[in-house]
Amino acid sequence: MTELAARAVAPAPAPHATAEEAAELDVTVVLPIYNERGHLREEIDRIRAALDASEFSYEIVVVDDGSNDGSSEALREIEGIRLIQMLQNRGSGSARKYGTRAALGRVVVWTDVDMTYPNDLIPELVRELDGWDQVVGARTSEQGTHKLFRVPAKAAIRKLASYLVQTEIPDLNSGMRAFRRDVALQYVSQLPPGFSCVTTITMTFLAHGYSVKYWPIEYSERAGTSKFHWWTDTKRYLLQVIRMMLSFNPLRVFLPIGFALAAIGVGKLIYDVATEDFKVAINTLLILFAAFQVFVVGMLADLVGRATRARDEVPPATR
Repeated sequence: MTELAARAVAPAPAPHATAEEAAELDVTVVLPIYNERGHLREEIDRIRAALDASEFSYEIVVVDDGSNDGSSEALREIEGIRLIQMLQNRGSGSARKYGTRAALGRVVVWTDVDMTYPNDLIPELVRELDGWDQVVGARTSEQGTHKLFRVPAKAAIRKLASYLVQTEIPDLNSGMRAFRRDVALQYVSQLPPGFSCVTTITMTFLAHGYSVKYWPIEYSERAGTSKFHWWTDTKRYLLQVIRMMLSFNPLRVFLPIGFALAAIGVGKLIYDVATEDFKVAINTLLILFAAFQVFVVGMLADLVGRATRARDEVPPATR
């Protein structure tokens, strides 16, 4: 992070921890903020009260993503937080990325301050992480805007993601989750700048063999104005899912396409032989050649992915 991109306000001492213990904090809560002035203090106080009553040492890292509604000034008046202020809006993913890199806790919690997530249950979320690498707050209801379009679109993308990682995913883009910081830091550079960062962190863990648990939570109506654009952000979710699997497990994409083309080509070949007196049409050869190309590209992509994968990944959690 450059000095032109952001500036950090001097951090307050983390509650429950001395300066010497700062490097051994249990939990860092990362809060991305963009124009949430009306309910900032209420949400931060709710998070602080829950963690004060728990057994965890913690810190709250707030990343102001270039707010222009007075949130920046309001945050400066709140004590007991570490504040990172971006000079311009760079997206929720960028805010979460910088907050995660700045975190001191062994466990990082992502959540929002728009009153939608049960932030008073953060200690329980962290306890659920025992023996897992990531715990996702899986929402049991949909309270967002444009439900008519969002619900089927999200369901379709979730099914695609589940197929690509060969794991059932109840909630692909929940904004409330806890994960091991040492694991996340290996892949945080891959986070996109927008809302699809939450999708990315889920699929990155799954694609690299880390365990992800889904913990049911209630989801409430949002306070303030939503920054989610159903068409633009849905396209980004879909493209990010496909982009990640082309990087991590390309054969899950290329093999079905290759086999489909090969089946069509063989069928057309049999038809040509049976009806055209053993004369093979040019389009039949083109289909078979396309199938061969898809197989070759898939194999090369898989080889490149395996060759470039880090050899010293952090081991997964064990139960």
